[in-house]
Amino acid sequence: MSERYMKVEKIEHGTVIDHIMAGMAFDVIRVLGLQNDRSMSILINSHSKKGGKKDILKIENVELSAEEASRVALVSPLATINIIANGDVVKKFNAEAPRVVEGILSCSNPNCISNQNEPVTSEFHLGPDEEHRYICAYCERDIVDLARQIRR
Repeated sequence: MSERYMKVEKIEHGTVIDHIMAGMAFDVIRVLGLQNDRSMSILINSHSKKGGKKDILKIENVELSAEEASRVALVSPLATINIIANGDVVKKFNAEAPRVVEGILSCSNPNCISNQNEPVTSEFHLGPDEEHRYICAYCERDIVDLARQIRR
């Protein structure tokens, strides 16, 4: 094995999220609501065979649902989800950006009703173009940098 690569232990059961945009793995963890009591491996700025850099996140004993995978697409729309059982990939699919997002993002408009002390849940709709932007259902403000608007 080349000295250039470091071995990361294989997982027996769980989820591997591959092709995360470089530097976005911690945003993926946050959008999934994962706690630090989980066993995870995080590779940041790893070499990609397709060229460039990527992040990889391995989560032991967690199988992401389709809804959770769609949250991954909020911060890394080209991510690939691999479900692992008995050490083998049993299911592989691309994360798909959800058409509607409720309660996960906060509006960047400080005057938006969703940022006031009103009993409303934030709601965003995927924009009609290819820019992967979301539009607030209340004030129609566009959000381009989704990672910054994820509720903590």
